[in-house]
Amino acid sequence: MFDPKPILKNLPNLPGVYRMINVADEVIYVGKAKDLKKRVSSYFNKNLPSPRTRMMVSNIVKIETTVTRSEAEALLLENNLIKGLMPRYNVLFRDDKTYPYITLTGDEFSRLAFHRGTQRQGNKAKGSNQYFGPFPNAVAVRESIQLLQKVFKLRTCENTVFANRSRPCLQHQIERCTAPCVGFISPENYRNDVQQAAMFLQGKTTEVMDTLAEQMNIAAAKQEYEQAAVYRDRIQALRQVQAKQFVSDFNVSDADVIACAELQGQHCINLVMIRGGRHLGDRSYMPKNTDGETLENSVEAFIAQHYMAQNTPPLIVTGVKIETAVLEQVLSEQAGRKVKINTNAIGDKRVWLKMAQTNAELALGQRAATSANQTAKLLALREALRLPDSTERMECFDISHTMGEATVASCVVFDRGDMQNSEYRRYNITGITPGDDYAAMRDVLTRRYKKVAAGEGKRPDLIFIDGGKGQLGVAIEVMAEVGLEDILMVGIAKGEDRKPGLETMIFSDTGEMINLEKDNKGLHLLQQIRDEAHRFAITGHRAKRAKARLHSSLEDIEGIGAKRRKALLTRFGGLDGVKSASIDEIANVEGISRALAEKIYDELH
Repeated sequence: MFDPKPILKNLPNLPGVYRMINVADEVIYVGKAKDLKKRVSSYFNKNLPSPRTRMMVSNIVKIETTVTRSEAEALLLENNLIKGLMPRYNVLFRDDKTYPYITLTGDEFSRLAFHRGTQRQGNKAKGSNQYFGPFPNAVAVRESIQLLQKVFKLRTCENTVFANRSRPCLQHQIERCTAPCVGFISPENYRNDVQQAAMFLQGKTTEVMDTLAEQMNIAAAKQEYEQAAVYRDRIQALRQVQAKQFVSDFNVSDADVIACAELQGQHCINLVMIRGGRHLGDRSYMPKNTDGETLENSVEAFIAQHYMAQNTPPLIVTGVKIETAVLEQVLSEQAGRKVKINTNAIGDKRVWLKMAQTNAELALGQRAATSANQTAKLLALREALRLPDSTERMECFDISHTMGEATVASCVVFDRGDMQNSEYRRYNITGITPGDDYAAMRDVLTRRYKKVAAGEGKRPDLIFIDGGKGQLGVAIEVMAEVGLEDILMVGIAKGEDRKPGLETMIFSDTGEMINLEKDNKGLHLLQQIRDEAHRFAITGHRAKRAKARLHSSLEDIEGIGAKRRKALLTRFGGLDGVKSASIDEIANVEGISRALAEKIYDELH
């Protein structure tokens, strides 16, 4: 039994972070405290109200603490430790640092683009890139880009394409671009359009419409009625957008609305994003380790973990009563401006909060329905294949190639009632006779299960092999070689004309062959796992094949290094442009002689 008294006796009455550790020397909980002595001592009271907390305390064998200068500093340290250690009793959110943004590049004719990842500032010669967002998902970004193209007609093409246009592209013909590539608009007028697009993304829609109205009147006074009509159409389009997306009663143009719902121990956070005064959409988050946890703790954990890695808006609205002082202090310091967390929404804020709450409840309902359906399928599969009730983890393998080229094997995992995307693996297969699926299957199974037999990774309860007796025979040999012959394997032989529902299952232990009814839920789960393995394999194969073909086209030509390759691709706007160029055109590229141009042409054709 763990005796906390010696540790509690020496704890200071200072702010800091504490870590609860179990017998396996794993950190199972990380917490912060304004007063370490009082907070840690509270876990060892006789009448703990929460079963979850009692379970955690029963696993503690050691406690470590770190003193900090303030509670705010403790919050930052706690967040970093939670993300690094992923303790099993902390509410955990996936660390999503890849929110999409819209960017306006710093080129002379700025490009409108989708951006994800590190925000680059451009260079001094071109100017700074501008970023707007974040957006809740890629769909919201693309919808906004389409709107900006329709209203402001900015280019979206890559610089290599832009620099090598000789006539307008389709975007100009459908009135989505003013064709700056061929001089159909002056740099000054294009910069004006870019400035208005930036103002719109910043929420200054009214100022943009006032400017457009003034420009329309000036053009009309000069009897330039076609240009005046362009400004009129832009104003009408912006009014329609404003009517659909404009958010009133928010004192700031950027805000987030956070609601939290609970169903059967699972929590869901729904985040509604408002940027530039416009509703961009929402996103639902399903945290881990919430069973027995309070909604208040889930919302606090979300705000702490989410906004430490994101741009924090000046206003966060939530319907859950949480302690806001420390969170506001830390977020304000990080943002370099005041951040307010509103837990008492009124007026329109309450309406938006109610909408977010409804979305959170719907997401939980859909997840529960999906989970129940998957559970029913798993039970049906166990019954149909006469599997033990302990069968939970299933792995499936598939091989993909084109006439033996770029062979890739996939392994997908079904566990805990769902597909586990983070545990999928692809294997590049080399050193075999092209097109030899048996050798490919032997290679991937050996590589994977040699590690499992050595104690690395998780042992599956069932293995599916996408193939008939031949592939299953190879799998049986491999598992015997690595010492895992007791794991049941099932080969999935395709039916006549590869029609779904006609698959034959072949068992590795008995050689028995069975077919299931087309409407059997267990068969549907098997098909889902098999199709996912096929999708994952063919996606990797296509990427590898495309890379290999691109590589062999230019990089394997003797005399073409990185510099000349870049010059060719820049001059002709890509590999297709190089392929369609004549010998004379290739020879005109700097650094390419006539003889080398002939060699390049011959290799590409």
